[in-house]
Amino acid sequence: MTEVKASMAGSVWKVVAAEGDSITSGQDLVILESMKMEIPVPAEADGTVKELKVNEGDFVNEGDVIAIIE
Repeated sequence: MTEVKASMAGSVWKVVAAEGDSITSGQDLVILESMKMEIPVPAEADGTVKELKVNEGDFVNEGDVIAIIE
């Protein structure tokens, strides 16, 4: 199990992946918006998205868990 965490604080602009999706390392899960910049948050391992912890419009802080990959 791998927890994908936010690298910086920002708003969730777009959720790219869905629970149950098969993903590869480096594939974008969500896109954060901070200071008018779009910051992709990639998967850190191959696997399946077990749980997405955020929705579009949510605010996350640095270190918050965004998704769990199995």
